[in-house]
Amino acid sequence: MSDYGWNQEMPITLLAKMKADLKTAMLSKDTITRDAIRQVISEFPKLTIPLILESGKKSFRCKKEDEITNDDILSLIQGLVKSEKVVLEIKKETSSPYLEILSTYLPKMADKETILAWIDASIDFSQFKSPMQAMGPIMKHFGKAADGTLVKEILEAKAKS
Repeated sequence: MSDYGWNQEMPITLLAKMKADLKTAMLSKDTITRDAIRQVISEFPKLTIPLILESGKKSFRCKKEDEITNDDILSLIQGLVKSEKVVLEIKKETSSPYLEILSTYLPKMADKETILAWIDASIDFSQFKSPMQAMGPIMKHFGKAADGTLVKEILEAKAKS
């Protein structure tokens, strides 16, 4: 299981790593990992590029493999993780093998202390009418590594103080 997963420091794209992991999982008959990776790959048709046809109509096409970015795939995985957490909540469970596999492909999330330290060092709240308006720059800095809900809670706490 430790062979699976991905992070930004790897010299390989997320798509290439997932394909390699899929092959490894299939060869080792690891059905849970195989199915989790296939689930992510099955979401790729959701990745589209807008087009304007000759008639002027707006349309879209699916992204080709070389157009799919790491961020595209991370967004898909985060969506799957979110829906899996909802299912687990209903079942009154905390985790599943599927969730654990998906999590190995997500970047390590920034914790509350890291986010707070960056906010204190980088954000001048006097520029904003309310602390919540700092959400944009914070999320831009952390990208997919910060949980928007956590950032919102931190900013709400700052607004009260």
